[in-house]
Amino acid sequence: MSRRRSWLEPRPAGLYCHAGDFYIDPVRPVDRAVVTHGHADHARPGNGAVLATPETLAIAEARYGERAGRSLQPLRLGETLTIGDARLRLAPAGHVLGSAQAVIEHGGERIVVSGDYKRRRDPTCEAFEVVPCDVFVTEATFGLPVFRHPPDAEEIAKLLASMQRFPERTHLLGVYALGKCQRVIRLIREAGFDQTIYLHGALQNLCKLYERFGVELGPTAPVAGLPRSALRGRLVLCPPSAIADRWSRRMADPVTAVASGWMRVRARARQRGAELPLIISDHADWDELTRTIEEVDAPEIWVTHGREDALVHYARSIGRDARALHLVGREEDEEAA
Repeated sequence: MSRRRSWLEPRPAGLYCHAGDFYIDPVRPVDRAVVTHGHADHARPGNGAVLATPETLAIAEARYGERAGRSLQPLRLGETLTIGDARLRLAPAGHVLGSAQAVIEHGGERIVVSGDYKRRRDPTCEAFEVVPCDVFVTEATFGLPVFRHPPDAEEIAKLLASMQRFPERTHLLGVYALGKCQRVIRLIREAGFDQTIYLHGALQNLCKLYERFGVELGPTAPVAGLPRSALRGRLVLCPPSAIADRWSRRMADPVTAVASGWMRVRARARQRGAELPLIISDHADWDELTRTIEEVDAPEIWVTHGREDALVHYARSIGRDARALHLVGREEDEEAA
């Protein structure tokens, strides 16, 4: 057993840092939590003291209100704080607004808990920072060689081409409310689309929060109250689950699209009812996962939530001491991928 387990270890509540007496992304309420980002499988309600980036805390408050935490302590990306016998720094993870890696130092060793991350450019958040370390804790959501995400611009071009091909139909695009929605809007804007984008009610608050933090989304408007005729030829964004809901019946002969890394899998696309699957993910694909393991140059790799076995095998094949953590409660929300 690694001696690093003496100060950071997996417990039923999550990864626990003895040196600082805190959990990282706990899966059940704890007294002291460091939270890497605002997705619900990492930022859960009911904790005592919560430390995270200001953006992540704002997201948690928007989602949970008073249950976001008994006390909230912001730590900006790049700042360092001493907690007990540990030093903690939050480094950019490139996943969603405010997402961070927890860089923990104690006894001359450095462990990086990456949370969720991606390596490609995202106009809505800071880019992933490679932090050399002794132990790297990595996700494995798309930890199989079959998952190689195409360039984002190519997927957005498919959407815009479809809108030109079917100008009388509503294009109904399923996107996760936090991160995917705002990133897709920015990518569409960068591709030259300047018309109003219509939003399901479940997406509006977080879009406003992103704009409050300086992410410009251009003209948007709520769908609520609009007749079907007003949505002909329009682009409407909604949670993926809303595509199969009776809510979607108000659309004008919709072209249904879903933006997710899982759209690589045809069965998942059919299950989601995606006529136009768009492979756009907020997680690292196989090439990005393996490149990151090489670049952080950690002799020890811990793999969690996702396709753990394949990534463990890869890390061992290049001489790393790798193991799967099998953390309970860290299953990836399919819509957020």
